[in-house]
Amino acid sequence: MPTNYKRFFLKLFNEKARIAKNFGMRLTYNEKNQGIITLPYNPHLDHAGDGIHGGVIATVLDNAGWFTCALAHNGFVVTTEMSFHLLRPAEKTIIWARAKIIRMGKRQAVAEMRCWDEEENLIGHAIGTYLYYESKITKNLRKKL
Repeated sequence: MPTNYKRFFLKLFNEKARIAKNFGMRLTYNEKNQGIITLPYNPHLDHAGDGIHGGVIATVLDNAGWFTCALAHNGFVVTTEMSFHLLRPAEKTIIWARAKIIRMGKRQAVAEMRCWDEEENLIGHAIGTYLYYESKITKNLRKKL
């Protein structure tokens, strides 16, 4: 797998994605090329009960799945479905999610994502389907690689 794609996706998320900047999320990859999204605690993302909003946890899970599938595909994907379960509340903590691909097909990938708090408590789980999508950006990137 070309390392250029990994560098491209890291730069795309960590330097250009507005949602990553607004939330404070960071993307890394482990040695298995699984996307890892880390979100430092941000009180602006809490719900009225002072816990991290479930939609924020879902966003972290989805981004981990998206960037794992995009790297495995060497191109853009779109989330077509995601089922997630919030397993326990998260309050005033760093959260992080990791994804692994459970099936790569010709047109789509299915990934499993898990999210933990800073004490390694599992707080969320998701299964997502990501459709391969050819965009102008990926066409231009493929020409350069």
